Amino acid sequence: MTGTTNAILEARGVCKRYGGVQALDDVSLSVRPGEILAVVGENGAGKSTLMKILAGVVQPSRGSIAVDGRPIVFSHIQQALSAGVALIHQELNLAPNLDLGANIYLGREPRRFGMISKKTIAGQARRQMARVGLDVSPWVRLDTLPIGKQQLVEIAKALSINAKVLIMDEPTSSLSQQEADRLYEVVRQLRARGIAICYISHRLHEVTDLADRVVVLRDGKTAGKLSGTQIDRDEIVRMMVGRDVSQFYQRTSHTAGDVAITARALRTSAFPQEELDFSIRSGEIVGLAGLVGAGRTELLTTLFGITPAIGGTTLVGGERFAPKNAADAIAAGVVLAPEDRRQTGLLLQKGVRWNLSLSSLRKKLNRRGFVRRGAERQLCEHAIKQLKIKTAGHDLAVHTLSGGNQQKVVLGKWLATEPRVLLLDEPTRGIDVGSKSEIYALVHELAGRGVAVLYASSDMEEIVGLSDRVLVMHQGRITGELPRGQLSEESIMQFAVAESQHAQGTAAG
Repeated sequence: MTGTTNAILEARGVCKRYGGVQALDDVSLSVRPGEILAVVGENGAGKSTLMKILAGVVQPSRGSIAVDGRPIVFSHIQQALSAGVALIHQELNLAPNLDLGANIYLGREPRRFGMISKKTIAGQARRQMARVGLDVSPWVRLDTLPIGKQQLVEIAKALSINAKVLIMDEPTSSLSQQEADRLYEVVRQLRARGIAICYISHRLHEVTDLADRVVVLRDGKTAGKLSGTQIDRDEIVRMMVGRDVSQFYQRTSHTAGDVAITARALRTSAFPQEELDFSIRSGEIVGLAGLVGAGRTELLTTLFGITPAIGGTTLVGGERFAPKNAADAIAAGVVLAPEDRRQTGLLLQKGVRWNLSLSSLRKKLNRRGFVRRGAERQLCEHAIKQLKIKTAGHDLAVHTLSGGNQQKVVLGKWLATEPRVLLLDEPTRGIDVGSKSEIYALVHELAGRGVAVLYASSDMEEIVGLSDRVLVMHQGRITGELPRGQLSEESIMQFAVAESQHAQGTAAG
């Protein structure tokens, strides 16, 4: 649709090069008032770079931008904001220690007689929050709100500068389903009011439900465009990865072995009154399902020794397992790939080789206090080849890699320890569809080698597609167990939103 006279924002032939890397190559798109344009692609496809150019964060190497049909050059963010183009980052750009009104008008505070007028800020903030359905006092501190409402504050802030174009980068990545549903409603309302929205998401069901048009990027180029009834998940996936991913959850047949880990009356510090009983066999992939706050992450961190259990018994390979810290868990063959890989799974400024070998230094690579560089290099090369990690070099800082490749480094670090039990917390959050497929294949390969896998995921499609069996949690307890033949989103949600039959019977008694 590039070149249409009613486009409010256009990019024409945009290119961006970082040193020897061509991040964008002749990309064009346009978005009109009252339209939701979804921009999708694998990690590293160029989405974020394009959005940063549109929002004035970075400048293109070549190409042009037009607003309301007039060519314009954004040399910095403020120029884009003045033109009505606002970028809402995946990581919210807000001050948690300030109240909502102060956040919305930070740096643009209304003044009276030269002094900041808090009364004026509060009144104007109320009007902006009402536009996004946020019925909260403007005097409330931001950090007292759940993340979903903080997201609405960010949108209200953008609207307060009279934004005509909202660029939303993975807006639901940290939201519960209820919060995401509320955000969808707000996005549709903004569209109805004539605001143009560029929407970036890895969650393709969001794209198919919300988007009027879709632009697909691959390797920095436009791979395809879809509109209206053409918008189809399988077609989007094909354009994104350049191949048919019809066997997205292709399962590898493997037989479960002996019990690898058992919990008996296990109690976590998050839910000290609830007892957990379960067992997982070697070669088995078990999903942990439940709503936000159900206790899934707390269970995984307890098994990994980050938060020691306050009661019950755990066995690994038939032997008592009571880790006081993560080192105890690793020594017993239990490892955890955490939900937030950037904060707790990786040392971002260190190189790929350094991160991959970190957990194996004591076990494999340390000799008389010195690192065996040859062994370290061999481990690194094996992991990069096995996991198909895309990196320009062994010593390249991990923060430069895409999200999918960062997650592969986390997994590679733990696989080098030859674990018995692999714990995964939201293993594919923020990862593109192609990398997801590769990680699923890797999980099946590990199960085939006899590793017991226990993973928590908020992606219901992932839970149903990947698991041999699912444990469903609600408020710290396991409320249901479903074998593969009984897995469906409906059956899982029945247990996720209600107490277990046993608990109901106990309460009734």
